[in-house]
Amino acid sequence: MSAEGSKRAIIAALLANAGIATAKFIGFLITGSSSMIAEAVHSVADTSNQGLLLFGQNRAAKQANRLHPFGYGRSRYFYSFVVALVLFTLGSMFAIYEGIEKIRHADDHGLESPIVAVVILVVAIALEGYSFRTAYKESKPLKGGATWWQFIRNARTPELPVVLLEDTGALVGLVLALGGVGLTMITDNAVWDGVGTLSIGVLLGVIAIILIVEMQSLLIGEGATDAEEKALLAELTAADGVDRVIHMKTQYLGPDEMLVAAKIAISPGSDIGKIADTINAAELRVRTALPQARLIYLEPDIDHGAVN
Repeated sequence: MSAEGSKRAIIAALLANAGIATAKFIGFLITGSSSMIAEAVHSVADTSNQGLLLFGQNRAAKQANRLHPFGYGRSRYFYSFVVALVLFTLGSMFAIYEGIEKIRHADDHGLESPIVAVVILVVAIALEGYSFRTAYKESKPLKGGATWWQFIRNARTPELPVVLLEDTGALVGLVLALGGVGLTMITDNAVWDGVGTLSIGVLLGVIAIILIVEMQSLLIGEGATDAEEKALLAELTAADGVDRVIHMKTQYLGPDEMLVAAKIAISPGSDIGKIADTINAAELRVRTALPQARLIYLEPDIDHGAVN
């Protein structure tokens, strides 16, 4: 469900941003607004982002082989990290540069036909709102009872937090651009257009930092969430023949694939057949409760207080 949901959100964002980028470039050519060109570059970056995210999902679907025995699931993390590190950062740097230049040379950069920019920005807000609504709808079942910030921090599916933050940044950026253009129209001072552009650059920089931190953590490898770990321990200890879990380690190999390795204490006197049945029953319980736990390695030990 998460893979299909994230793909729907990505495609919706890609279509919206491609159309918005074209409209913004036309708006810039007509008006000369630095806010418009900053927003146009922002939308081009966003469109490229969605292309990279889709490419990452395609790469992650490759079958495991001898060189990569655990598969290519982390490709989704890698390309999400590239989106955060390169495209968002470049978009931020470009907008900050444009904003500073516009503020420094405001007298040389007036706006022509600013109403065109206003109309394009309003239409873009509507299209971005559609994209945001799609990402919101697909993310809500995965979010559960957590806050949106907790969802972004704890989600193991990278594309949805990326698209959510991207769309949020796009909507706020459009409002800032609209404010810059509107104040320039009211005051006949192009400095406000530069201020709007600079604000967009700062906004993109903040989003870039958040995504870089989160995607870097996923790329290195994150374990089960607290709720998942409690469920794992409960299912393992509930299996017939398991006295306790001595220790357990988990790691997400991809958004939908978790590795579980645990040493479990078996009742003394169990024969080899009983131990095999116990392990199989424990694995079945875990896979039933947490389908994402696709790779499970259980090491049996006699319950004599061992801790390693």
